[in-house]
Amino acid sequence: MATLTDFDKKVVERIEEQIKINKEKAELGNVDLQKAIELVKDVGAMLLDVRPPAKVSGENAKEADIPNAYYTPYPEFTKYIDILPNDRTAPIVVGCLKGWFASRVKAYLELLGYSNVYVFGGNIEDWITAHKAHN
Repeated sequence: MATLTDFDKKVVERIEEQIKINKEKAELGNVDLQKAIELVKDVGAMLLDVRPPAKVSGENAKEADIPNAYYTPYPEFTKYIDILPNDRTAPIVVGCLKGWFASRVKAYLELLGYSNVYVFGGNIEDWITAHKAHN
C-alpha cells in the first residue's frame, strides 16, 4: 500500500471535497449541449475549449465568437491559468471533441479549488455549428 505524504493527504482531501460537490450535480457535472449553452448564455459561465491544436478543425470556440469562450489547448493548459476567474465558485464549462481532455481539465480545475465546473459531453464542433446557425 502506498505511503501518503502530507501533500498527498491534502490532495486526497481536495479530491474527496470535489467528489462530494459533484455528487450534488446532475450527471456528476456532465452536461449536454442544451445545458452547456444555458450555463454560458444564462448563467455567464466561462467556456474553455481545450482541444489540442491538432484536433481543431476550423475555428475554436473563441474564434467562433461563442460568448465567454476561451481557447486553452490541453497540452498548454497551465499557460492559461491567468484567464481563470478569481471567484472559485464561478461556473466553468469545459469542452473538447469527446470529453476526454475536458474531463482532465475539469479535474485540474477542481484541484485548484474551482467548485462549479462542468464537462460538455458532446463535440464542441457541434456547439460551434449550432452557435453559428443561430447568429
